[in-house]
Amino acid sequence: MFNKKKPNLESIQKLKNYFIKKYGIPDSTILSVAELNCHEPDCPPTETVVTARSIDGSTKNWKIHKPIDEISENDVNDLENNNH
Repeated sequence: MFNKKKPNLESIQKLKNYFIKKYGIPDSTILSVAELNCHEPDCPPTETVVTARSIDGSTKNWKIHKPIDEISENDVNDLENNNH
């Protein structure tokens, strides 16, 4: 019941690096990564949400409909900058 596999820390850092590279995210911005599971109809079974919190208080969110360990740099490059 509670044996959910946790994402690999290396995969999380790699994902953060993809975002830093693509969007030029400065060191002062906090990047959070969350892998969410959904059990409702019309909802992807697993999605990853990346949130950038800037020093000025603004935030940006991106969603990728894959588990963290399966996300490639191409998935990040295919995102639109205004994804919410």
